[in-house]
Amino acid sequence: MQSFDAIIIGAGAAGLFCAAQAGQRGLKVLLIDHAEKVAEKIRISGGGRCNFTNRDLDAAAPHKHFVGQNPQFCRSALSRYTPADFIALVQKHGIAFHEKHKGQLFADRSAEDIIAMLLAECAAGGVTHWQPCGVKNIVFLASSAYPSSAGSYQIDTDRGPVVARSLVIATGGLSIPKIGATDFGYRLAQQFNIPLIERRPGLVPMTFDGAGWAPYAQLSGLALPVQISTGAKKARMAFDEDLLFTHRGLSGPAVLQISSYWQEGAPLTINLAPTVDLSVALAQGKARSKKLIANELAALVPSRLADAWAQREVDWQRPIAEASDKALARLAEQLARWELTPTGTEGYKKAEVTLGGVDTRVLSQQTMECKTQPGLYFIGEVVDVTGWLGGYNFQWAWASAFACAQALPLAETAG
Repeated sequence: MQSFDAIIIGAGAAGLFCAAQAGQRGLKVLLIDHAEKVAEKIRISGGGRCNFTNRDLDAAAPHKHFVGQNPQFCRSALSRYTPADFIALVQKHGIAFHEKHKGQLFADRSAEDIIAMLLAECAAGGVTHWQPCGVKNIVFLASSAYPSSAGSYQIDTDRGPVVARSLVIATGGLSIPKIGATDFGYRLAQQFNIPLIERRPGLVPMTFDGAGWAPYAQLSGLALPVQISTGAKKARMAFDEDLLFTHRGLSGPAVLQISSYWQEGAPLTINLAPTVDLSVALAQGKARSKKLIANELAALVPSRLADAWAQREVDWQRPIAEASDKALARLAEQLARWELTPTGTEGYKKAEVTLGGVDTRVLSQQTMECKTQPGLYFIGEVVDVTGWLGGYNFQWAWASAFACAQALPLAETAG
């Protein structure tokens, strides 16, 4: 039976980076993944260019950009491995990148450059990489070949049994099953009686079923900047981002962001013209224009939206000069406060991340090791830490992986 200092299951962002860092510390590392291709989520992210981090991340206030039962949990890891640290690694490998907006950094050429960089870092650490390779069974041995009370983990794989003092779970979440996402990490947590926070799709498009959506389905493909919000008082969350209409509902960065805060049955409120005082603009239009309301409105919002909105009421299907002040005020109010309640989301097939996961209360903030199961670590998306759209989840992957890799015990210091 082959033995290793650490076995890492999951060759995505967190697993690759943890393996590389641990290997470069001198640990004998085995990285296992069941999928045919490495790092598929990196490959498809950011439109194929990988939004690998965000300059605006505030490690001292993780609640600004992360959600979960305890967003403060990720402060330690994020402060010890920052966006600047990962940027330095990208620059070391000569990968050109650019900032899109709001601190979001993308590879200039392709996400493949980030994957190649991570594989090169693994090679530099002498990491053994088995892929595709399934894991059939995992057993914790309280007494082992290692002179330590910590025990070891014996893993039955498609390539034979292996053993290690440390086991790292970096299997991601349930989102995008077509690229290999499974519930393996959650099942393993349950095997060792580790509590889980309820999982649901995050950063996901929203759906609106029934005849009520029909007038808006015709706007499919239309995008525009909006302010979107959900919740009330202290629980209110709002984003200024682009909205995209789809045949089944709404998508785009605005909806993906708010989906992580939306609760089933709660309404969304959308300002479809957040940079314009619509009541003033329409009043001015009434004083000077003989155009139809829809035509005047098209100067303030996209024309397709203006046409669709004007069809909602007979009072809006006339020249603006003939419209009553009350009708124009009602139009301005409805465009600025469009309230609608999603019937659901597009689910894991379209979700970029999984909300919930391994309860952070049982993990060490400093090491990512489970407090109730020695030698077992959880990193990345499988943990109940979810970032905003825009590179935050990748930075959590790098930071949690780094914290774990630095904590993994070397063979000579075991015990």
